[in-house]
Parts: sequence; structure tokens; C-alpha cells
Amino acid sequence: MSYGILFLRLIVGATIAAHGAQKLFGWFGGHGPRGTAGFFGSLGFRAPLAMALMAGLAESSGLFFAAGFLTPVAALAMASVMVVAIGSVHWRNGFWAGNGGYEYNLVILAVCAALILAGPGWMAVWDPFRYRRGARSGSGWAAAEG
Repeated sequence: MSYGILFLRLIVGATIAAHGAQKLFGWFGGHGPRGTAGFFGSLGFRAPLAMALMAGLAESSGLFFAAGFLTPVAALAMASVMVVAIGSVHWRNGFWAGNGGYEYNLVILAVCAALILAGPGWMAVWDPFRYRRGARSGSGWAAAEG
């Protein structure tokens, strides 16, 4: 199970971090802060540049997520962006991503919730919440960490 969680952390964390790099730096075909701000402005957000920077930083926490560093905090940051994306952009388009729906965002949100509950698994850089999840007794959230 721990290898599976590691694999999930690496793939999802890197993917979301790449989305953050699109917003912050214009990398990977992104539009950078100004272009992202223009999109957020068209959605009616106040202070769209600040919102673009916050979304990009929150998505950049995917690097922490991938490394297993403060995984619940990184997952919460990533999840917050997904909730805003679902509510402000995708909900009205229905479920399927092919129609602009919230399918992808919901999957990312579910992965974030699962790793908040399960913990970062094997090869986490730092998990300060380990003992609160029951790792001492070998049960609860951190049972896979041994």
C-alpha cells in the first residue's frame, strides 16, 4: 500500500505543481500571472491578479505533496483550488471534463482528501502529524507506515 501512496503523491503532486507553474511563470503552455488574472477577472473575481498568484502558489504546493512534506497542508491547499474551480467554472458544465465539467477537479479533490486521511505513506520527507494518526499503535491513518 505504501508504494501505491508514494506513486499517487508523485504523479498527482507533479501534475498540480505544473498547473501552478502555468499560472505563476507561464510555463507548459500557461498564460502566466497576467493571463490567468484576465481569466479570473472574466469570472468576476475581485483582485484577479492576487487570486491568480494565490491559486498558482496553492497549486505549487503539489511539490510538497509529491515529496511528502506537510502532506495534509499541501493537500488542503490543492483541494481549495479544486473547490473554487468546481464552483466558479466547471459545475455549470456538468460532470464530464470533455464538456468542461468538474470530473478532473473532483478526482483531484478525492485524492487530496484520501491522503489527508491516510497520510503520506512511505518515503515522506516529513510527516509531523504521524503520531496523531495512530502510528504508535500501528493502527489508524499511519498503519501503512509501519
